[in-house]
Amino acid sequence: MERSMRLFPTAFVFLLLLVATGTMVAEGRTCESQSNRFKGTCVSKSNCAAVCQTEGFPGGNCRGLRRRCFCTKHC
Repeated sequence: MERSMRLFPTAFVFLLLLVATGTMVAEGRTCESQSNRFKGTCVSKSNCAAVCQTEGFPGGNCRGLRRRCFCTKHC
């Protein structure tokens, strides 16, 4: 009886570990590169993303104190 009482918590912890590691999602890094074609101050994220798409990037963001357009991609 004592042995089965000791086995139950061990099996339960093992099951929790198995479930926790099976549901992990890998998150990729995002690389940024300043846009070469965007002119002026970056105010609209959608405008920046549209210019970045012409440069071969899937998206872009406005950032920084000087509001520059940075193109983004998964790397």
